[in-house]
Amino acid sequence: MPELVDIDSKIIVVDNCSKDNSCEEIRRWIDSEQVQGQVEVVASPVNGGFSAGNNVGIKAVRAKYYLLLNSDTLVRKNAFKTLLSVAEQNPQAGLFSPRLEWPDATPQESCFRFHSPVSELINAACTGIVSRLLRNFVVAHPVRMEPDYYHWTSFACVLIRAEVLESIGLMDEGYFMYFEDSEFCYRAAAAGWKVMNVPDAHVVHLRGGSSPVKSQARLRKRLPRYFYESRARFFYQLYGKSGLLAANVLWIFGTLISQSRRIILPHKPRSVIEKQWRDIWVNFNKPLKPYIHPDDYDKT
Repeated sequence: MPELVDIDSKIIVVDNCSKDNSCEEIRRWIDSEQVQGQVEVVASPVNGGFSAGNNVGIKAVRAKYYLLLNSDTLVRKNAFKTLLSVAEQNPQAGLFSPRLEWPDATPQESCFRFHSPVSELINAACTGIVSRLLRNFVVAHPVRMEPDYYHWTSFACVLIRAEVLESIGLMDEGYFMYFEDSEFCYRAAAAGWKVMNVPDAHVVHLRGGSSPVKSQARLRKRLPRYFYESRARFFYQLYGKSGLLAANVLWIFGTLISQSRRIILPHKPRSVIEKQWRDIWVNFNKPLKPYIHPDDYDKT
């Protein structure tokens, strides 16, 4: 709230059909702080996922800029003002992201190239020489200290011009979670908008507050079905059915490279996530099929 004192703004808190009474608790806080005109809670009757939740908030207010902010973030001093200042000075860009960092200020990778079939090979191979040979296809960019343009950026925190939404529409609600930020940036780029990272604006991203995907991946445990549904949708939308097939085939090839290394170096930890061999084919025949929630791998 203090960050917004000098900014003509309104905070929309979207409750994505939570079951813990948090919606009422936030409303009580709003009443106790007497900030009814500055903060509004909008309750969604269903948990439609990340895109749907953000769309609920966007549709609740008319603005020049929309700042999407995850629930697992902490905003550093002057971050909002810095983003707005850079946006005003760079009309050619439509999306602006801050430097995401850990609580100790260590920066996080938050700017990326678009996923591609080749990047699936790189990720599955987990082999330095493959990553170096195909470095122009590695998804994550190294952290930079200067403003720059990227294919896409994390939507843990992002400032979007209203003109971008007017020209390409809202976020794709066919994604429950994951890949939706990349797909939105792809549509923005196709419409002529640039994606700019502003490292002088700092936002802490605690990660894992909304989804277990990252923690499950670290433990090599099976990922939620919605991750693979989003993956199939993304590759199909950007590259067509042949691109989705290529992504799966190259992932298998990369995994064979990784497994071959384990034969030579048995002390190496396994890189394949549980049942990923099967799960990459989720929704292959119907990649635009709406997500299934909660997780149920037996549904088709």
